[in-house]
Amino acid sequence: MATIQFIQGINENVIPDVKLTRSKDGNNGTATFRFNKPDILKSDMQDKGNITGMYLNDEEGSMITKEVNAKFVNGRPQAIEATYIIKNPKDWDRFMRFMERYANENELSFTKAS
Repeated sequence: MATIQFIQGINENVIPDVKLTRSKDGNNGTATFRFNKPDILKSDMQDKGNITGMYLNDEEGSMITKEVNAKFVNGRPQAIEATYIIKNPKDWDRFMRFMERYANENELSFTKAS
């Protein structure tokens, strides 16, 4: 099962918008995740712990990024944006395997930029 967590052990149920960029040579890239009104920002989650990163978990293990930022509107957190840096072709393949599993489990599709 492929899951995304901000606090280890607590799955985020809000499905993010994910934007991918890849270098021309295909050796590295960036995945930007945007979660609008994620569960982790709800008031009943405050006692669960602190956001320590974004954890992409599946049967192969975890991929972790600490690049996680909250977006505020009128002083209230409304969204979380996280950036996962892909450093080489092996990491790219691993990330894409996770995203395929996550997409299949959440009935998502991929739209290539025009």
